[in-house]
Amino acid sequence: MLRFFPACQAGAKKMAIFRGRTLFLRKFSSLSSHPLRVCIVGSGPAGFYTAERLLKAHQKAEVDIIDRLPTPFGLVRSGVAPDHQETKVVINQFSRVGLNERCSFFGNVNLGSSVSLSELREMYNVVVLAYGAESDRDLGVPGEGLAGIHSAREFVWWYNGHPDFSQLRPNLKSAETAVVLGQGNVALDVARILLRPTAELATTDIANHALASLQESSIRKVYLVGRRGPAQAACTAKELRELLGIKDLYVNIQEGDLIKSPADEEELKNSRIQRRVHELLSKAAISQPHPVPGQRELHFLFFRRPDEFLSSDAGNDQVAGVNFEKTVLKENGESGKQSAVGTGQFEEVECGMVLKSIGYKSVPVDGLPFDQRKGIVPNFRGRVLSNASVLDKGLYVVGWLKRGPTGIIGTNLYCAIETVESIYKDLEQGVLTTPTTPKPGREGLLQLLDSKNVKFVPFSGWEKIDMKEKHEGSQKGKPREKITTWNELLEVAHA
Repeated sequence: MLRFFPACQAGAKKMAIFRGRTLFLRKFSSLSSHPLRVCIVGSGPAGFYTAERLLKAHQKAEVDIIDRLPTPFGLVRSGVAPDHQETKVVINQFSRVGLNERCSFFGNVNLGSSVSLSELREMYNVVVLAYGAESDRDLGVPGEGLAGIHSAREFVWWYNGHPDFSQLRPNLKSAETAVVLGQGNVALDVARILLRPTAELATTDIANHALASLQESSIRKVYLVGRRGPAQAACTAKELRELLGIKDLYVNIQEGDLIKSPADEEELKNSRIQRRVHELLSKAAISQPHPVPGQRELHFLFFRRPDEFLSSDAGNDQVAGVNFEKTVLKENGESGKQSAVGTGQFEEVECGMVLKSIGYKSVPVDGLPFDQRKGIVPNFRGRVLSNASVLDKGLYVVGWLKRGPTGIIGTNLYCAIETVESIYKDLEQGVLTTPTTPKPGREGLLQLLDSKNVKFVPFSGWEKIDMKEKHEGSQKGKPREKITTWNELLEVAHA
C-alpha cells in the first residue's frame, strides 16, 4: 500500500536517505589508496548512471565506457520517441559525466569482436555490463517471417535514426491498415508516430528518411491489440492521454470490453495507474460514435491473441492480415494475476503491416552466465553469479541485462545505485582484492584496440557528430538532424 507523508516527514525521510548515501560515498572514498579501474559496457542510462555514481564515490576511480555504436546514450537517443524531447534532457547530465577527466568514452567498440569479456576482466578491476536488450522476443506464430512484419524495436530504431535500421523499408505507402501487437508504452509510441500529423513530427528530431516515408504514408487505421482486457493494459496514463489527444483522431473501443469482473475490480483497486488508464479508455469509448470520411482511426482490440499471420493472395510473402483467437481471463493460482486463455473462437483482421511490441530481449556474450528463460544475467544485487550461489568476482551487471526490460529511464538510477553499493561492499570486505601491480585499465585497452586496428570514437568524436546534427537541424527548425549511417557517423567523428 502506498503511504503519503506530510511535507515535513517526507523531507526528513529524503534527508535521511541523502545522509546515508553521503556516508556511503565517504566510506567508499576512504578505499581510494589504489586506482580502481572500471570498464562499463554500454553507454545507455544504466551505464552513465553507474559511471556517475562510481566517479562520485571513489576519488581514484577511472571509468571507461565502451559501446558498439559511435554515439552514446543508448535508448535515450534511439528509443525515446522524437516527440518526447523533454525526456531527452537527461543527455545533458550524461554529457557532464562523459567530459569528466576520469571518464573516457570508447564508441565503435564491440564486445566480442573488438574486445572479449575475458580481455576486459584482465585489464580492469571491475567490469560492469550495461548493454541492455538489443533483440526481440518471438511469438512462435505461423507466418511470423512474412514481409511487412517488424518488431516495434526495429520500427522505433528506424524512425529514431539508428544506423542499423536506416535501410528498413516499412510498408507505409501501400498499406492502409497497421496492426500493433501489445498495449504497453512502446506500442502506444509506434501507434502515435503512425497516426500523428507529420507537420507536428517535422519539428522533432525524427530521422529525415522516416519523416519522408510518413509524409507519403497511406495508413489511416491502426489496431492496438492486447491478450487481456482494459484493466490489464500495460501503458501509463500519460502515454495513453497523449495518444488519445491526437488531433482529429477517431477512437474505437468496444464498451463491452470495459465491463469489469470482480477480479478486475480488485486489480484496479490495487493500482492507481491501471485505474486511471481504465478511466481514460472508458471516457474515449463514448466520445465519438462513428468516424467521418478521411479521418484517421485508432481501434483498441482487447481479449485477442495472434494465432496466424496471413499472406496475400499475390503469393509475394507479404502479410495481408492476422487471424486472432479470442481470449478470456482466468485467475492464476500461483501469481494471483489473471492470465489470457484461448476460447477456440477466431476472427481475422486485414492489414498490410504488423508491428510486434511484445518485449525486448538481451543477448548473451561468450564467457557470461545467462538465463535464457528470463533473458537476464543471473545476479545478486548486481553481482554476477556464475551459478546459483557463487559470485563471479569483479563482474557486475546493471539495467535491463540485470532486471529485464522494465521501467523508465529513472529506474536505471536506482538500479545503478544498488550495483555500485555492491561494488563498494565487495571492496570493503576484501572480495575485490587490489593487485600489487595496478591493472592496465585504459592504457591496456588503448593498446589492445590499436593492435586490432579498431578505430574507436572518443567523446570528442561524439561532440563533432552532435555539433553537426544540431547545426543541420537548426536550418530546418528541428532540434537536430540525425546522421543515420555508419559511414557518415564515423567520417564526422574522425574528421
